Amino acid sequence: MNQVETPSRVLKPEGIGARVPRKEDARHLAGKGNFVGDMVMPGLQEVAFLRSPLAHARITGADIPEELAGRVVLREMMADAADIVSPSSLPTYQNSTQPPLASGKVRFVGEAVAMAYAPTRAIAEDLLEQVQISFDELPVFHDSWSALAAKEELLHPGWKDNLFMTLRADRDFDQLAAQAEVKVTRTIELSRQCMVPMEGKAVMAYWDFQSHQLVVVSATQVPHLLRAGIAQHLGMGEENVRVVSPDVGGAFGYKCVMHPEELCIAWLAKTHKRPFRYLEDRREHLIVGANTRQHHYQLTAYADRSGKLLALDAVITIDGGAYSCWPFNIGLEPGQAVGNLPGPYAFRGYRCETRCVGTNKPGFMPYRGVARTGVCFAMELLMDALAREVGREPWQVRMDNLVKGEQMPYVNVANKHFDSGDFPASLKRAVEMIGLEAVRERQARGEPDGRRIGVGTATYTEQSAHGTSVFATWGLPVVPGYDQAMVKLTADGGLEVRVGVHSHGQGMETSFSQIAHDVLGVPVNRIRVIHGDTGQTPFSTGTYASRATVMSGGAVAVACKELLPRVQAIAAHLMGVEPQAVALLEGRAWAAEKSVTLAEVGHAWYLSPQDLPDNVNLGGLEVSRAYKPKVDTGAFTYASQAAVVAVDTETGEVEILDYVVVEDCGTIVNPMIVEGQTIGGIAQGIGTAMYEETPYDDQGQPLASTLADYILPGATEVPRIRIEHFETPSPNTEFGAKGMGEGGAIAPPAVIFNAVNDALRGTGAAEVLLTPLTPRRLLKALESATLPEEVAK
Repeated sequence: MNQVETPSRVLKPEGIGARVPRKEDARHLAGKGNFVGDMVMPGLQEVAFLRSPLAHARITGADIPEELAGRVVLREMMADAADIVSPSSLPTYQNSTQPPLASGKVRFVGEAVAMAYAPTRAIAEDLLEQVQISFDELPVFHDSWSALAAKEELLHPGWKDNLFMTLRADRDFDQLAAQAEVKVTRTIELSRQCMVPMEGKAVMAYWDFQSHQLVVVSATQVPHLLRAGIAQHLGMGEENVRVVSPDVGGAFGYKCVMHPEELCIAWLAKTHKRPFRYLEDRREHLIVGANTRQHHYQLTAYADRSGKLLALDAVITIDGGAYSCWPFNIGLEPGQAVGNLPGPYAFRGYRCETRCVGTNKPGFMPYRGVARTGVCFAMELLMDALAREVGREPWQVRMDNLVKGEQMPYVNVANKHFDSGDFPASLKRAVEMIGLEAVRERQARGEPDGRRIGVGTATYTEQSAHGTSVFATWGLPVVPGYDQAMVKLTADGGLEVRVGVHSHGQGMETSFSQIAHDVLGVPVNRIRVIHGDTGQTPFSTGTYASRATVMSGGAVAVACKELLPRVQAIAAHLMGVEPQAVALLEGRAWAAEKSVTLAEVGHAWYLSPQDLPDNVNLGGLEVSRAYKPKVDTGAFTYASQAAVVAVDTETGEVEILDYVVVEDCGTIVNPMIVEGQTIGGIAQGIGTAMYEETPYDDQGQPLASTLADYILPGATEVPRIRIEHFETPSPNTEFGAKGMGEGGAIAPPAVIFNAVNDALRGTGAAEVLLTPLTPRRLLKALESATLPEEVAK
């Protein structure tokens, strides 16, 4: 990968900025990972769920054979477990109540109605075959429009309509829209899709008699929050609940909420004092996990004749499914949508209404990018449409509208606080890398095989590590504050780092080791990062919203900085020098030509106290510190992406010929990990753009319940991706870091659709504005084309 090196800091061999190989890979590549499905316990019972075949129906009866008594569970047998309710302080919000097993009625196909346990999953499923549930069908709200039209048999009792909520924003819209010379309107849509991590939901629970604790082992992103949720919903003290999260096979937001299945397995273990486990299979995931991305946009851009934006008018409709999840409830998606739609652009007139509709589908969950993939898709397609309207290159119109580097820090029309960066510079470099001038020449010549070539660009911001002030405005029941880290120098000179976040593929064991090494000089292979266990780690709300490196990484840095003078003081005493003369490097403390090992320092504190100075810090060689950025409105990563595609107008097939990224996530801890995260995100974005869709019929039945129907991109569908880095350190975070875990997934749908629409220019084809861009949809756009006379000839 190409890299633009701009940092002014001195790089240590394994410190911040170094391409250190991932420590995690040693076990994963050797098949030595430890996942929930790998675990074996005496007497372990496997759990299966009986799921609703109907999208909306009353439960009128349940027939369980007598011989299955005690092995099959219904909701009424779980009296000491509370329903899941995720309140919000946002105006207009209507609460949903989700029982751990359906009670009274079912609200989507696949909702769990009963559960059974047995020594194997197959036997548990056989038991459920003998259970008969009776239903009385109700009207089905299979999409937002049928739900909005409903007047009776609404989704939840007490609701006045089928709207979870409506949010509105209006800033100087009428005044600025009235000045416009150009007006462009588009209707743009994203289809519903799944997250499809390699490992689905996975949870095991047992009772630890020694500690008198319910131990829940879950593939979760948020172990401390899950502990709080389980304790709250099972009526237990948190001191009696321990959550352990082992290796996690991908998550992407799917595992940052408390799932009903987790609550059910925890209840079984608490009730029966035996170990129980549930592993979601792929079909369950595709049916029950079909829960994200479904946005509908009605947008109008108001601009002058050059394409300079004056105002934006938007109505966003989000299909929110049947339930609001705990704790990141449905308010997060419309809140992010209305706040992030303006993107990196510097216009000042804005009117937006965002409606989140309750339907008979699984509850909406935050997915990598959380609304920003949708708003980027909508806004960037609109920018290209505006450019075509005013007869200019799309990238030039973007350049005129982007917030400029010299304007930073900048507060945009939606009150987003851009902390640093240069958006136009990233776009200019992406256009250079993709070779736009050569692409235009190639388009003019035509392709020998008859395919049509197109180029697309998009620029976006990724609000990362947003904290208390931001989450509080979204009305969530849980608001993040300080993250904590504990660091401990051991007696033999190693370092333990304990953090409350948890990794599901981000390489935190490596990155946090590099941060600690940067401060204390302990070799990375002597640093052990401990995470994923509420019994061993300090509190954090968890890993989500591109926050871990900024928040927990910041906590690691400040804790190490507090430990540093304690180490220096002991080392100085051992060497007979002043503490300020001591520097730490590669596992040793140095003062001119003198040195002692960190093992000697640790040995003095733990095992040879007679060697300590009289004024030694009684805090010892352990430090726990809490951290959050100086300004918690978020550290704004940004990037520009560009692609060249070839479109076969006979078959509707699209091939991505080239793909470039110019990104700025502040100070980079490990460029190799950043690039891996970017490439992985782009692969997911390609899935959103071209392949992934969960359609439903008018009875609310999912029509893609296997991987033969739900198409994922593979290695052959992901092109070589060329990446360049800018590094503009954030002024608000420790060592200037910004989060970037979601960014790669945000722009690809916009980039690819803009490239395809560019390729179709001059054919008379309708613009493609609905994901995914299947051959059928592309051919339909071409079928209605009226070719200009010069093209027809």
